[in-house]
Amino acid sequence: MNGGTYYPIDVWGLLAAMLMVVAAAAVSWRMRLGIGRTLLWSACRALLQLCAMGLIIGFVIRADNPWLVALLIVVMLGAGVQITLSRAKGVPRGMAGPVLLALVITMLLMLTLVAELIVRPTPWYSPQLVVPLTGMLLGNSVSALAVGLTRFFESMRERRDEVQMMLALGATTWEAVRPSIVSSLRLGLLPTTASLASSGIVTIPGMMAGQVIAGGDPFDAAKYQFVILAAISALTLLADTIIMLLVYRRCFTDKDQYLIAW
Repeated sequence: MNGGTYYPIDVWGLLAAMLMVVAAAAVSWRMRLGIGRTLLWSACRALLQLCAMGLIIGFVIRADNPWLVALLIVVMLGAGVQITLSRAKGVPRGMAGPVLLALVITMLLMLTLVAELIVRPTPWYSPQLVVPLTGMLLGNSVSALAVGLTRFFESMRERRDEVQMMLALGATTWEAVRPSIVSSLRLGLLPTTASLASSGIVTIPGMMAGQVIAGGDPFDAAKYQFVILAAISALTLLADTIIMLLVYRRCFTDKDQYLIAW
């Protein structure tokens, strides 16, 4: 591809892409997999959501207003909390506050580091950088939190007898939950470490591919992609660690007794 060349996708291109999903749904129906309708609905929903987000981001970029950028980030954070709680399985009620706090802390830290210390855009709130960056980091953070929460509470249920024995022998609540926390952190980091190991050899990550397709310099795209992958790695570990510190006490009473019903 020639440098600076951009290849737009028209309506017919979108229809062709949708036909691929229809073909996959037809195969599902023929094989009686029972996922054809879900596949079609998810594809239609994704198309509408992505087009809507594209229009919204375009408006925010043209407006170039820091308050609009902040408002969009707040909306994205709220959606992130809802998606995290819907994906996490077997967690107790009342987790919205800890999840929101973990997301706010990690997102503010990572946005500050990446946008203001590494890229240094002008103006500092540049919507063209901050909004897509927030979406990429938030998406990975949501996935990490959902996996981490699910695995932590699942592990605590599996280790019920072990935890009670440790407490009876004088262990602190932190010592009792530490194996479950380590297990959840390791599981949450697996996709990130796999992406780091395969990037540039097995796969061309989405951000780099998007910049190259849009006519950007491939080497600059590679640098941007590495920054994003590094930020995602730190973000995943930080988000999971914060949420574990915030919620592990939910497994115990005020007297440090193991709480079975939660």
